[in-house]
Amino acid sequence: MIDSHQHFWQIGEHDCIWPTPDLKAIYRDFGLKDFLPLAQAAGITGSVLVQSQESDADTNYILAVAAQSEFIKAVVGWVDLAAESAPARIAHLAQQPKLRGLRPMLQCLPNDEWILRPELEPAIAAMKAHKLSFDALLYLRHLPHLEVFAKRHPDLPIVIDHAAKPAIIAGDRPSDEWRTAIASIAKLPNVYCKISGLPTEAGKDQGQAELASYIQHLLGVFGAERLMWGSDWPVVGLAPNKQLSIYKNWLNLVHHALAGCKLSEIESVFIGTSLRFYRIA
Repeated sequence: MIDSHQHFWQIGEHDCIWPTPDLKAIYRDFGLKDFLPLAQAAGITGSVLVQSQESDADTNYILAVAAQSEFIKAVVGWVDLAAESAPARIAHLAQQPKLRGLRPMLQCLPNDEWILRPELEPAIAAMKAHKLSFDALLYLRHLPHLEVFAKRHPDLPIVIDHAAKPAIIAGDRPSDEWRTAIASIAKLPNVYCKISGLPTEAGKDQGQAELASYIQHLLGVFGAERLMWGSDWPVVGLAPNKQLSIYKNWLNLVHHALAGCKLSEIESVFIGTSLRFYRIA
């Protein structure tokens, strides 16, 4: 199995400014020595290491960590896509054998339509030239703009992180707005989705029943061939339901939610889609 979404950081190092001290559960260093025992005990055989800071230094750091571990199969870094220097930076990063994608942190930007700005086009062209994918960290309100972007770039593989962070805590069933927006963008064949991040969007009394309804909708609109599981470790440690803040429990919940699927579909969610999307040999 592949964990398609996990992070490392060192507080105060490599431009690390998040998490902040108020997030006590995750306000410490997290690295390979913390992650490997959890992942391997759960049957995970490899992971995708994703950036956590809007920083070149952070990307350099995680690439260096990945270079020292066979367990980390791919890296998703960060580049200031609006910078004039972006194409050159992308070309440089693409020489790193494990770099497979880039992730602008759209959820943090003041302009919801930022992804459609024309000055990003040279960087996007460079991403496509170097066969890099695009991780979209965003909220529901960004999905219509991402859909326009995805239609503009049908040859760019895009994955929606954390299912666009639906407000699970607001109700026990997926909202019509989220269901409709996800179903619309899922019609585009170059758009994929991660079953990740859901525990941190749920309430302390929400669990298997509530989260399964989101997973089932994602399965219905994307199909297993465009879905991949990710832990979002160690951010999953912030989950209000403390049982779901445990790595293996979140993995088991998704397994249970997919219990009625064919074996080939389950294998796709837990390994096949990640291998294809991130071009992992």
